[in-house]
Amino acid sequence: MSVLLDTSAAPFDRLTPDEAEEMKASLDIHYYRPGETILAEGASPEGLFLVVKGCVEERQQSELLGMLGPRDFFDARAVVQGASVSSFIATEETLCAIAPRGEMFRLINANPRFGAFFYLDITRKLDALAGESESNQFNSMMHARVRDLPMCPAVAIDGDESIRAAGQMMQSIDCNALLVRDGERRGIVTGMNLAKAVILKDMSTDEPVKNIAHFDLVTVTPDDFVSHVLLLMTKHNKRRVVVMQDEAYFGIVEDIDLLGHFAGNSQLVSNRIDRAATLDELAAAARQIAEQIKPLRRQGVKFQVVAEIVSDLNRRLFAKLFELTCPSEISAKVCLIVMGSEGRGEQTVRTDQDNGLILSEPVDRTLLDRFRGDFSAALEKFGFPPCPGNVMVSNPLWVRTVDEYVADFSRWTTTPDNDSAMNVAIFYDATAVAGDATLLQDTKWALLQKARRERVFLARFAAAVLAFEPPIGLFNNLKLAGAEGLDVKKGGIFPIVHGVRALAIEQGLEETNTFERLQKLAEKGLLKEDFARALAQALDYLLTLRLDAQLAASDSSNLYKPGTLTSMDRDLLRDSFQQVKQLRDLVRRRFNLNMF
Repeated sequence: MSVLLDTSAAPFDRLTPDEAEEMKASLDIHYYRPGETILAEGASPEGLFLVVKGCVEERQQSELLGMLGPRDFFDARAVVQGASVSSFIATEETLCAIAPRGEMFRLINANPRFGAFFYLDITRKLDALAGESESNQFNSMMHARVRDLPMCPAVAIDGDESIRAAGQMMQSIDCNALLVRDGERRGIVTGMNLAKAVILKDMSTDEPVKNIAHFDLVTVTPDDFVSHVLLLMTKHNKRRVVVMQDEAYFGIVEDIDLLGHFAGNSQLVSNRIDRAATLDELAAAARQIAEQIKPLRRQGVKFQVVAEIVSDLNRRLFAKLFELTCPSEISAKVCLIVMGSEGRGEQTVRTDQDNGLILSEPVDRTLLDRFRGDFSAALEKFGFPPCPGNVMVSNPLWVRTVDEYVADFSRWTTTPDNDSAMNVAIFYDATAVAGDATLLQDTKWALLQKARRERVFLARFAAAVLAFEPPIGLFNNLKLAGAEGLDVKKGGIFPIVHGVRALAIEQGLEETNTFERLQKLAEKGLLKEDFARALAQALDYLLTLRLDAQLAASDSSNLYKPGTLTSMDRDLLRDSFQQVKQLRDLVRRRFNLNMF
């Protein structure tokens, strides 16, 4: 029976060796004909079904939710609750191993980490999953290949060329190492070699570069495992290896490339942003920001941490761009703000620009207009597309004095239309990134004072949380958005973000990040601590799903077909959407939204 239970996959990887053997011993094999119902909707399960061979479809009220194949299992929720909310039907000849319900209860009670996967509490499930990131990180390193690594190009210089020429070539290709040709020999020289030769050894910059090169190259191929590279670097005490493909020099891999691949090199990018003296140099650093995301997700790093790193780098980028483009005559009189998901610190993959300016007083219009155009154009060059809603410094509507913004707030909070509510939401999420940050503090304080006094506005503002129903039915079944799938943004992410935003405005909170707002709402007693934590876990999970889809470059980053997700993911989605339903109900009661 050992082949029937994959103890390397969740949740069975949480079993001790003895528990795994006991579960394997309890398994009973059943055969099902095509079209045969394995577990009917509303029926009590014999135990946990593990698909060994064949294919099983999950249906709720005749609606197809997903297809299960080998290594999938069902119905974990029914094991605990006693009745299934779905029907499971064999679509071809199918073998299932059944772990008796009594045995499952024994293991659940004996092993809390294993049992967490069968509880309704999403926080316990996601906490149990958190420990997997360390093992995933190790496994990713062991299975990655050299071709997956960033590397410098294998640019060669003739050995008779000067040290000065080598330094100039390194600068031109933006790389810290060159191959050196000396007859049939091939060596390597680094920026550090050049510096030591000139500064410590007092060598002339006209000296041939071959005199300081190292000709004991260590080579690898693109198909070699990264673990092999690490062993070679350790064995030969090398910080660089040369990659060869079909007898040709392909690239140079440094130890810092290995670190960056698995841990990200955000500190290096941050330093590059700070050192940038031109827009071209800043553009090169901007391109590297997006490269931090995949390595972090490869490790299993949670969305909140990824977003925090990316947001910090983006804000440094915006501040540096402000420094390079804003005339000194006006820089002390303005505050550059970012809004939307960027302002909340919840943007990872770039979507569009969301920025504006707050002026302490009217400034020279010619200088201001030139800055606005230069700033927006540079961001577009950096890979930030224009905002479809035109929320950018290039739009005069988002470049206002404090008094002008305050006048806007009065109109927005008394005008019953969607644009006004949206503008309040956009500005409330603003964060200062450059210039005089006190301008934003004063302006946002004025917005909160006006919005909190207008109970009718608050109700209309909060009502947007009811615009989209969470895709979950009366019996906890997942509901598809037509034939396309589940819309996790409309049905999950937006209701949490906006519901929390409405409560935060009512309470006068200054925090912009949704997770920080949740924590503050719990501290003020408006939300129970357990519920606030469950909402944070659900939001992090939904945002992680969306991010992974964006990184995979799928057709849509918001729609998911349940059949493409694992049994565990579908279960966590149900739990997440249940938290959304509870938040919507709380907001409905809090703001008396039954009239909407």
